[in-house]
Amino acid sequence: MSNAIVLGGSRGIGKAIAESLKTIQIDVFAASKNDIDTSDLNSVNKFLEKHNQTDILVLNTGGPPPKPFNIITKDDWNLYHNQLFVGFCTILQKIKVNDNGYIFLISSSVIKEPNAKLIISSAYRAAFAEVFKVLSKEYAQKNISCINIAPGPINTDRTHELIENVKEFEKTLPMKRLGDPEEIGNFVKSIIQNNIKYLSGVTINFDGANSNYVF
Repeated sequence: MSNAIVLGGSRGIGKAIAESLKTIQIDVFAASKNDIDTSDLNSVNKFLEKHNQTDILVLNTGGPPPKPFNIITKDDWNLYHNQLFVGFCTILQKIKVNDNGYIFLISSSVIKEPNAKLIISSAYRAAFAEVFKVLSKEYAQKNISCINIAPGPINTDRTHELIENVKEFEKTLPMKRLGDPEEIGNFVKSIIQNNIKYLSGVTINFDGANSNYVF
């Protein structure tokens, strides 16, 4: 039986991925913030002492609240520098993903279309996406596939926190609805279940045709 570590696995997209993987007999550790807080490097290192090897790794974490650039503090930058960038880098340096495995990064559509209200998230998620792309070539030598999933508006608690009137917002979307977390969970499951390996080093825009960019 394969095993998986899903960060942020207690809610939202992470939980949907964890639940979906369990349906194909994968032994899933769905880590909550109590298990690992990527903004706290001591927490990251303690987690890796116990969880240092896996077949499937899902890098997933929440993001900062909206904040205008001119009131972002040094503490804000430091906190999310760790949470969205250094924490993930540390995990990839210290965790062994077994040959023929998978690494999924759950990033955000802001890596392609930066959002002025989410400038911290836009900056650090994009920075780690660059690292992930570079490392995908190294992982490919061990037949480990690296897939960056960049969700757009998905029906999660975070979306409801960021958007004041969700029902009105949905009317502006091409599909007139938010995406379901389970759709991302089932996508991840289908990649693994069907042993799709050559889809690697890519970013999947999971946004219901909402974005304007081509690549």
